[in-house]
Amino acid sequence: MKVLIADDHPMVRDALKRTLLLVAPDAHVLEAADYASALHLLQTESPQLALLDLHMPGMNRVDGLRRLRLLFPQVPMAVASGEDDPVVIRATLSAGAVGFLPKSEAPEVLQQALRLVLGGGTYMPAQALADLRHGAPPPRPDASGLTPRQLDVLRCLMRGQPNKLIARELGLTEGTVKIHIAAILRVLQARNRTEAVVVARNLGLQA
Repeated sequence: MKVLIADDHPMVRDALKRTLLLVAPDAHVLEAADYASALHLLQTESPQLALLDLHMPGMNRVDGLRRLRLLFPQVPMAVASGEDDPVVIRATLSAGAVGFLPKSEAPEVLQQALRLVLGGGTYMPAQALADLRHGAPPPRPDASGLTPRQLDVLRCLMRGQPNKLIARELGLTEGTVKIHIAAILRVLQARNRTEAVVVARNLGLQA
């Protein structure tokens, strides 16, 4: 398994690498120090997971994550950052990240987060829930984090099409369709396909 770690600080990359290898000893770690290098490795190496820093040169925070998600929708991407603002954390998840790993967390917590992300789950730190605990309304789903291909799949879902038909219509494998649907559910904060369709209609999307 290939994992990309992209951060402009060598010591941070090394710490993340050591933590990752405790969880996945057989992982082949690719390293990048800026957005351009990360983009190159994503193009040439096709990693199974990318851990990205929001503040490395060229990244432009959450906008950089959105660009990479558009270019590589098949690669799960998590953010490893020193940010602790709940708004920023939730923005990265809305942009399609499968997790937000605060660099300040204890190694044991980071290991648990990596296990969850590597297992196909989504990790949200306690900071992201801070506003909710204080009675603030939950963030509204936002379709802007979906890639054009995910929007195509979502429109097929809105027409009630099964995975096999979606795959045939869009020229995808059923496995890729399932990956896109998982991303759609995550971005729209939906528990299943039916709920995703309801959320999409509420957002004004058309089939």
